[in-house]
Amino acid sequence: MDKLRELLYEISPDGLIMAVLSDKKKTDSEITKVKIRPIVLKNKKVFQITEYIEKKVIHTNKSWAETCEYIITNMEVYFKQCAIDATSSQYSILVSKKGRVTVKGKKIVPKIQSMMHNRAKNYILKEGIPVDFLVELGVMNSEGFVIKAKYDKFRQINRFLEFVNDIIPRLDKEKELTIIDFGCGKSYLTFAIYYLLKKMKGLSVNIIGLDLKEDVIDKCNTLARKLDYKGLTFLKGDIEGYNDQTSVDMVVTLHACDTATDYALQKAVKWDASVILSVPCCQHEINGQIENQLLSPLLKYGILKERISALLTDAVRAEALEEAGYDTQILEFIDMEHTPKNLLIRACKRKNGIVQENKELSKMAEELKISPTILSLLRKPL
Repeated sequence: MDKLRELLYEISPDGLIMAVLSDKKKTDSEITKVKIRPIVLKNKKVFQITEYIEKKVIHTNKSWAETCEYIITNMEVYFKQCAIDATSSQYSILVSKKGRVTVKGKKIVPKIQSMMHNRAKNYILKEGIPVDFLVELGVMNSEGFVIKAKYDKFRQINRFLEFVNDIIPRLDKEKELTIIDFGCGKSYLTFAIYYLLKKMKGLSVNIIGLDLKEDVIDKCNTLARKLDYKGLTFLKGDIEGYNDQTSVDMVVTLHACDTATDYALQKAVKWDASVILSVPCCQHEINGQIENQLLSPLLKYGILKERISALLTDAVRAEALEEAGYDTQILEFIDMEHTPKNLLIRACKRKNGIVQENKELSKMAEELKISPTILSLLRKPL
């Protein structure tokens, strides 16, 4: 590995743009690929090492000397190939089965390094800046850095807040906003909504998280009190039986199972909610109904029938909300930890509020022999 060590010495910490270790050797290591790049944290240059393990990524930050030793050790034991992108050169390092190292390089037009911490700079909640609820929920440490095992959750929270941030102009900011989160669970996202609207935007809010698990509700209320999050309350209850509010500004429903999503959407429309955010789950209803001779080659395969039924269910929900006077989008979310469902329905009340039956939607339902709950709920007087 002397050739590799000499190369790294030649490149120096100021010359490295990116290094990628790949083509894993037959070892017991779970790491399939490694990326290394310089970043600046707290005005100090370090080298971020990203290790890929199946669908997970693990991040560590090291000094230049530690990074060089990391590269050398991993090329010696775990990987056959290393690609290095430097400011004025590109290198390919190959390690043979017998351990022989080959270094190939070529000159390129000099590049300007970007050492900004790109993972964080576009996020609403920034890494490196402590957020009290994220610290308490174990997503961040006290210095504001994301715990490795929780980085997916950190990304998910930020992605969700992007959806919320986009619709703030649709809310009446002159009054106290009432927001209901059906099936809030551990309430990462409920706390996130509060933090964005109250702490960051300075809006007056009354946010209610609803869930059936009493122990979860108790923990969430305890944390809300500890953080002095006034206007954030958690209650035990289900979607269909909750009638404590007569007017709600925003309804959030994440992974309410099967037709429970439909009842949550009905509640939102009944309350004339300005905004609805819904990530549906377990769309079984249409799967048990759908029949169509033309689609029979597709429907005879269980997994395909399941997927087309799930997509069809969410399309019907989106169109039903359009009928009910909402501008509706279906957006890509980030997989939740307990389900791979990753579509979010975002609906905003139209100013004219015109309600009109979609005849094409009715015709499609008739052709496919389906009777979606959402249509029966929204097409009858609320």
